[in-house]
Amino acid sequence: MKCQRKKFFLQRKNAYFNCAYMSPSMKKVENAGIAGIKSKRNPAKFAVDDFFNETTALRNNFSKLINNEEPERTVIIPSVSYGIANAVNNLKFTNGKIVLAGEQFPSNVYPWVKLQEKGLRVEFVEAPNSKQRGEDWNASLLESIDSETRAVAIGHVHWSDGTRFLLEEIRNKLDQVGGLLIVDGTQSVGALPFDVQQIRPDALIVAGYKWLMGPYSIGMAYYGSAFDGGQPIEENWINRMQSEDFANLVKYQDDYRPKAIRYEVGEHSNFILVPMLNTAIKQLLKWGPENIQEYLDRLLKSSVSEIVEMGYQIEDSNWRANHLFGIRVPEKISREKLNHSLKKHRISVSNRGDAIRVAPHVYNDEIDVRKLLKALKEPIFA
Repeated sequence: MKCQRKKFFLQRKNAYFNCAYMSPSMKKVENAGIAGIKSKRNPAKFAVDDFFNETTALRNNFSKLINNEEPERTVIIPSVSYGIANAVNNLKFTNGKIVLAGEQFPSNVYPWVKLQEKGLRVEFVEAPNSKQRGEDWNASLLESIDSETRAVAIGHVHWSDGTRFLLEEIRNKLDQVGGLLIVDGTQSVGALPFDVQQIRPDALIVAGYKWLMGPYSIGMAYYGSAFDGGQPIEENWINRMQSEDFANLVKYQDDYRPKAIRYEVGEHSNFILVPMLNTAIKQLLKWGPENIQEYLDRLLKSSVSEIVEMGYQIEDSNWRANHLFGIRVPEKISREKLNHSLKKHRISVSNRGDAIRVAPHVYNDEIDVRKLLKALKEPIFA
């Protein structure tokens, strides 16, 4: 794979290493949104099928991205918190514990903490202060799963520094105790291969505006058989059986459409956001997440070694992803001076916890990497 910068509107003077914050729009994704806006100039052209065709295509394409053989198990959601809420509200347990990784994103924390009012407790497994951070953290997570565990709610990679969690091993351990695996794939799906056949999550929740390369306020979720027959957090007309029959919508239906569709957000036929996200995912399917990882490995491998030689700390490649990693700053380097240097050289990254989060994508090239290295070196000799 070659650099794909030409598909974006990025300015050469800026080095954008912040896709984990928000992805830049591809030109074709922006065009899809503009076309959607223009389509409402003449609403007489909207047919009944238009409420369903693009959403069906989106579910199909997202299913291809995660190797899901049942597109009816994927649904459109407005946010991660919405997708997690559907899972939380349909847990059948009244005791035991929910296991979370320490300092994970709040949208995958607050709904679980709320369950403590119903008798469940939340157990955070914090990151260890060790040289083998990723390895030891995974070991602690696996050790925390016992007969009291009702669910593990976790990211594929940690949102602050890219630490990679061994979801297949976690799944296997949960199988032994009858627990559920709820995955927040927001910081991985689209850039890192995710296979529902191998990982077997009970739910997978993904915001659309980061690595799915789509717009804000839309995302995708997958719900496995553990959530069949559950109660959605909202009741809307379009998720019911025969909702395509507009003339008879007042013949109210008790039954929902098949499998997970009951959990889909109302007005999910969004004629602007759905085509944008669908266009983005179609491009991701052409690129392939495995090729994105390979491109970023080639682009950054030698530079990561150079950054470590400067005295910074980066997780071993076996325990992190190539598209998102944290740079931990040694005490000898002023964090204030480093932030000033990054700003001076027009490097866009994020400060998350005790790490500088670097999140490259296929629009980054060697010029961007050289700028990043220069910005990291400057405070050392200041």
